[in-house]
Amino acid sequence: MPKVGMQPIRRQQLIHATLTAVDQVGMGEASIALIARLAGVSNGIISHYFQDKNGLIAATMRHLMNALIDNVSERRQALTDDSPRAHLQVIIEGNFDASQVNGPAMKTWLAFWATSMHQPSLHRLQRINDHRLYSNLCCQFRRVLPLEQARSAARGLAALIDGLWLRGALSGDAFDTEQAQQIAYEYMDFQLAKAVS
Repeated sequence: MPKVGMQPIRRQQLIHATLTAVDQVGMGEASIALIARLAGVSNGIISHYFQDKNGLIAATMRHLMNALIDNVSERRQALTDDSPRAHLQVIIEGNFDASQVNGPAMKTWLAFWATSMHQPSLHRLQRINDHRLYSNLCCQFRRVLPLEQARSAARGLAALIDGLWLRGALSGDAFDTEQAQQIAYEYMDFQLAKAVS
């Protein structure tokens, strides 16, 4: 019988082991046996908590997405400026936070995106994540731009954030957070400059 209170600990152990396994060998080769070994548990524990590897991958992605949400939320709570620019800036910073641009996270995101095209449950998570980014950006642009311009600006900034992140992930070098943020800020400022006075 499992010890009381072990479930959250075991789940986190397995999620971190999944990130490590994907970092080491890729998602395709990250077997249940390898993940269990890295977590120091039996294979059956994964089935007990997540049913199968797909359930574990989905939980790992929710973990990364929740870290992103939490990072943006913490930055928003610290704001002293309620301007659209300040809010857009924290969305950009959250997307390039260390929790999202470290090696294991980046490799897991890349593998997730590729796998989500073939797995309905992962595809649903990807759509939620995309919609959340677009919606948050659009909401802030809408404060100063007409609706269609706000939508266009949000689509452009979302694509730029994803593109900068993707190029950084595929470069093989350490992610240049400062440069990525600066490019995104320039686009943001260009769009905000279109605001009607």
